[in-house]
Amino acid sequence: MFKRKAIAGLMTCSMLLSAFLTGCSGTQTSGDAQNSKGNSNGNSDKSLTVLVEGGSPAFKVAEKTADEFKKSTGYEVKIESVPYVGVYDKLKAEVASRAGSYDVATIDILWFPSLASGLLPLDNLMTDEVKSDLFPGLIDGGSYKGHTYGMPVWTNAKTLIYRKDLFEDEANKKAFKEQYGYELQPSKTWKEYEDTAKFFTRDTNRDGQIDQYGTTVFGANNGDTVASWLDMAAQAGAKPLVVDNGKVLINTKPYVQALELLTNMLKKDKSVPPGALEISSAETAELFQSGKAAMMLAWGHFYVPSNDPSKSKVAGKVGVAPMIAGSEGIGAVPGPWYQVVPKSSKKQEIAKKYIQFLYDKNALYMEALGVAARKSVFEEYSQKAGYEHLKPLMETLSGKQTQNRPAIKEWQQIESEALIPAVQYALSGEKTPQEALDWAATIIKGIVQQ
Repeated sequence: MFKRKAIAGLMTCSMLLSAFLTGCSGTQTSGDAQNSKGNSNGNSDKSLTVLVEGGSPAFKVAEKTADEFKKSTGYEVKIESVPYVGVYDKLKAEVASRAGSYDVATIDILWFPSLASGLLPLDNLMTDEVKSDLFPGLIDGGSYKGHTYGMPVWTNAKTLIYRKDLFEDEANKKAFKEQYGYELQPSKTWKEYEDTAKFFTRDTNRDGQIDQYGTTVFGANNGDTVASWLDMAAQAGAKPLVVDNGKVLINTKPYVQALELLTNMLKKDKSVPPGALEISSAETAELFQSGKAAMMLAWGHFYVPSNDPSKSKVAGKVGVAPMIAGSEGIGAVPGPWYQVVPKSSKKQEIAKKYIQFLYDKNALYMEALGVAARKSVFEEYSQKAGYEHLKPLMETLSGKQTQNRPAIKEWQQIESEALIPAVQYALSGEKTPQEALDWAATIIKGIVQQ
């Protein structure tokens, strides 16, 4: 029996970062910040305390820019780095205590409903010029109840990353055409994805064991499993996602169709590894990079390490395409992060200047992670070698059905107590997709009506 509750806070974007970045905790300082002295009201303490996830792009960029910010403003940047869940926990405590411990923090989109009451509105930073340079959904993602509370630092979504050498092999192209009646190409639809996954699932060394799968299905006990299933529900027409003004939607047709697709690939087609309940982004990347999977639907920036010879056996053989499309078009659940200012900060004006300073340097996140927030940065880097994932990612982020998860305080509870178990029920065969989602709908109704 699988676990039925996810650890609170371990959501999709945690996997996004932890797959390739080593987290750390503790407090780092720039320059001579450790010697900085000032009283508790901040009047003479010319420093900013910035809270970030350890080892993350936010940490790296904060470190890289600290000296320049000090030179231009006189303010030192004190960087406090903690694990992913620690960022939320510390900010939640800050909202409750109003201690003034932090001036700026970089947070997951999912935390706004819980934290917004303790955050400073940043409406004056979200100018028309800024808005015109952001992807759809980024503005709403950092807003809550009519106010902007976050300036985006990066966004991301899943794309189709595939073995270019396998798709371009003439023998494979001929065999696929004979078997399925159409040309082999990077999958654009559900049918093509299913067919191609079956085609590339094989025993390559003829020892009687499958050693190359077409792709993977996410079923691990974390939010990545939910986001992956919701990607496909969106493609099938789900909009908005999960709930709408208190009405629970997840046992309706698009959600059931999406879960049936995943279940069929695992149980019927057997075109994905059998241990789906243990697989998410990190495990998928490992399978792909070791040559054991022909395709993966993975966060766009996963292309970068997959094409790195020091990390991947298939480097130089990797292609990337937009996310597949269901009956309603391309859809994906983005994973953006934002910078915020707690209301309790005693240095709000300089904190806002710091956020604007880093927004102007948004390209540094592209160099640290392989994604950024500004369209202009995406467009600039998409012309450079090594950033071939950006054009397909831009198309995915602008997809008709691409949308954020619901901005509700109960999201983490809904995800851990209803959605993850429902997907696992279906993938394990304990319930049919319809039965699993009917069960989850009942759980969610109880949560939202509390």
